[in-house]
Amino acid sequence: MARPIKAVADVPGLAVRHIAADILDGVLRRRRALDEQLDGPGANPGLAGLPERDRAFARALVATVLRRLGTLRHLIGFCLDRGLPAKAPRVETALLIGAAQILFLDVPDHAAVDLAVRLTQADHNAARYAGLVNAVLRRLARDGAAQVSELDLPVLDTPSWLMARWIATYGAAAAHAIAAANGHEPALDLTVKSDPEIWAQRLDGRVLPTGSVRTIAHGAVAALPGFAEGAWWVQDAAAALPARLFGPVSGRRIADLCSAPGGKTAQLAAAEAQVTAVDRSPARLDRLRENLARLSLTAELVCADATEWTAAPFDAVLIDAPCSSTGTFRRRPDVPWLKRASDIAALAALQRRLLARAAALTKSGGALVYCTCSLEPEEGEDVVADLLAREPGLKRVPIAAAEIFGREEFITKDGDLRTLPCHFPDADSRMAGLDGFYAARLEKR
Repeated sequence: MARPIKAVADVPGLAVRHIAADILDGVLRRRRALDEQLDGPGANPGLAGLPERDRAFARALVATVLRRLGTLRHLIGFCLDRGLPAKAPRVETALLIGAAQILFLDVPDHAAVDLAVRLTQADHNAARYAGLVNAVLRRLARDGAAQVSELDLPVLDTPSWLMARWIATYGAAAAHAIAAANGHEPALDLTVKSDPEIWAQRLDGRVLPTGSVRTIAHGAVAALPGFAEGAWWVQDAAAALPARLFGPVSGRRIADLCSAPGGKTAQLAAAEAQVTAVDRSPARLDRLRENLARLSLTAELVCADATEWTAAPFDAVLIDAPCSSTGTFRRRPDVPWLKRASDIAALAALQRRLLARAAALTKSGGALVYCTCSLEPEEGEDVVADLLAREPGLKRVPIAAAEIFGREEFITKDGDLRTLPCHFPDADSRMAGLDGFYAARLEKR
């Protein structure tokens, strides 16, 4: 086990790297999601004791390692004759953290090397490999930048099974562009209640063609102008599109299934729909409740398994189904290293059940919008095609470009919505891209 934080707190910069190493180990060794280690009741306890600047650095450091994990492992492996020690996992963690700072972050090489060595020495299983860590990182400080310039980073930093799938689905050029987009830290997207131009000015951002406000956040989100008064909520530009497919919703009864954390619920409630938000997780519903309270919006919240929940039919139903989340790697760099190919089939089976229940909850003449943040057709197009083949009372209602701000590139040949992370190119990589999302609109006859 690594030594307690108190044992390293007297070395400037070491405590924050110790915490980052623990979080990184949580993802890579214990398969814990990054988000749950950064926020909420399961967050790493050491984060609370750090100044805001150090908390931000810990997050950035872990995210950088995960975004560049394939490249970092490739370069580290090139420097090792015998591979990594099997019984001292903190050696690889220290190497990854040190190499990420040397190659991709604005940290002096000598500080990155010294603190990675100290991080190794702080673990009794890894301590005897401190010399190895020192030698590898010094070599990377000398030669690493030149090596990086010769590598195809998007390919290295994407699990091979995923790259193969994307090439088969979207073609080699698009697959490479998707992988390249995933390698950049994204900006913060906000859905505002009103006056997006004013809020873009106040937040030093811009209004996207889809109406979202995009900004580079400096510091905690809760400290930004407009947060406390509930003027906006965080929501990727792609995630804000499916709820718009209902058109005007004022006064309509709409069920939002698998609703937490509630961005789409907030959209519908802000447009004066009568929303019933359903989610099986009490903790996630509590977060949704807090978000609605901050935004001064109302919705009926129901804690239930959406595959079994019954109610009187609704005017419209929105189902954002649990999925592999392969469209969200820009914002969730841990996901590609936590998912397996076998997850997709299991999730598709769940999605079919959820969509069938959503159809049953839609009244005659009502609208049903199904969406996922997955790039995999098995979780999008195939799920919808299966339902349409089994339910003759449902029909697809193609989406028109005018409904999504004229973005014809977002519409598939069948008239569904399909955004890719490489859409919205920009000279500033931080302001480019959006999540990969799929959505289909159906009508119950």
